[in-house]
Amino acid sequence: MPLYEELKVFSGNSNPALAAEIAGYLGLPLSELEAFKFSNDNTFVRINENVRQRDVFLVQSFCVPVNDNVMEMLIMIDAAKRASAGRITAVIPYYGYGRTDKKDQPRVPITARLIADLLTTAGADRVLTMDLHAGQIQGFFNIPVDELTAMPIIVDHFTAMGIENPVAVAVDIGGSKRARDMAEELGAPLAIIEKRRTGNNDKSELLNIIGEVEGKTAILMDDEVDTAGTMVNAAVALENAGVLAVYASSTHALLSGGAPGRLKGSPIQEYVCTNTIPIHPDKMSDNIKIVSVAPLLGEAIHRIHTGTSVGAMFQKRTHA
Repeated sequence: MPLYEELKVFSGNSNPALAAEIAGYLGLPLSELEAFKFSNDNTFVRINENVRQRDVFLVQSFCVPVNDNVMEMLIMIDAAKRASAGRITAVIPYYGYGRTDKKDQPRVPITARLIADLLTTAGADRVLTMDLHAGQIQGFFNIPVDELTAMPIIVDHFTAMGIENPVAVAVDIGGSKRARDMAEELGAPLAIIEKRRTGNNDKSELLNIIGEVEGKTAILMDDEVDTAGTMVNAAVALENAGVLAVYASSTHALLSGGAPGRLKGSPIQEYVCTNTIPIHPDKMSDNIKIVSVAPLLGEAIHRIHTGTSVGAMFQKRTHA
């Protein structure tokens, strides 16, 4: 028996197309909610359906404009709470501020923790998200957090391409676990790009490649691509090291500034990302491929609603 009454899926303004796909997977219409700004820049939210004792899922990515989307989510949660929702799950496909997860300089904030506190205080009962920048962010919450990974659908995409002699490559040491997981799924070796950050200006210095890549097809892996500088520099380093071809992937595609142009002019033959963040048509190019995470999120929502295991979604996969 369901733990709560009827399932309701609502969307904020950050990624309505993904929310509609999720509802479609569940065989439901997207529930009605309006969220907009008054002329004084104040955000207003109104839920246009009865949610009393319903199982409510609010879908909102914390992408650009980040602060507006975070605030809109907090107000949606408050609206649902005051409308006597039975349970409120904040579905956050992309958790903005995830990079500010530790105090690595004097007198700086841990904003990822602050956002967790705000979501909890607003009234969220649980959080569903994808590929957090750092695993410890789950521990910032005092409510249940289900973190999904887009790794299976990205691996399936590359497997279907029939790439020969692949090597999974982490763009930095911090991403080595994700790349190792990809390597295991592909039955491929692992390599790591060692780099050093040069400050807070989104620039980095490549140092060297750990692992054998010569004569192989490299598949770069990262959790998110912002300006694409790190990814493109890694691709150039791999090309200079004698790889046959370079592919790249990440869960989240921010593609800020000149990122699309950098990707297009790079050695990367194809960059595979997901739709956790909507990509404007102006940013699309021939070497960008989007795969949808709606089935993963939809299935997780179904399992949360029915009280079955979310982790079991990833336990039955077999390695290549």
